[in-house]
Amino acid sequence: MKSIICSVCARGGSKGVPGKNTRMMHGLPLLHHTLLQAKASGLFSAIVVSSDSADILSCAAELSDVLPILRPAELATDTAGKVPAIRHAIIQAEQELGFECDVSVDLDVTSPLRNPEDICNAVAMLQEGVPNVITGMHCRRSPYFNLVERSLDGEINVAKPPPATVLRRQDAPACYDMNASIYVWRRQVLMAENKLFLPGTALYVMPEERSWDIDSPMDWDVVELLMKQKNG
Repeated sequence: MKSIICSVCARGGSKGVPGKNTRMMHGLPLLHHTLLQAKASGLFSAIVVSSDSADILSCAAELSDVLPILRPAELATDTAGKVPAIRHAIIQAEQELGFECDVSVDLDVTSPLRNPEDICNAVAMLQEGVPNVITGMHCRRSPYFNLVERSLDGEINVAKPPPATVLRRQDAPACYDMNASIYVWRRQVLMAENKLFLPGTALYVMPEERSWDIDSPMDWDVVELLMKQKNG
């Protein structure tokens, strides 16, 4: 792989945890944990932060060798998709850096418990010839066993009826929760596709303790506790 660009997309205006991207987590702004992991991986020709927030871009610029990219307002709304924002960040970075990457890796700010090895392992999966890689963990609730839904007529049933009776969750087909931690694309795939799941998409499985995604005040408290336990 000739060149890999890492994007970190950090939109302002978080509602679940206000100001979470720059809020202090275990002695550092939350954003810095992800940027330092990207640096520690040793993989990247460039690391860029895409945001509509001046405060977030200023926070990113506190670390050397990080390129801030201003995200257009239309790509920073509550309804805007993430893939177009990543694509914009990569294109803008390439124009400023003067080269085109071969691989794009996006790291989510709200998943700071990953480690550099996770990033390296996810990227290495591209060598198997896949178009892109996502990350997840073994699900805590199986759609074949104990994840239920209510039908239009009010009946409660398992969300995904198994082909045969399943008496134990361990006997159900393996299922995974996406953890929104790492996304890897071949550049031509990122530029051509707006969807995430493609023929051949690969899954890198991470343990639950490195898979928490901060979306609520409780998530923040759990991640902070796990980070303290991990780092002392």
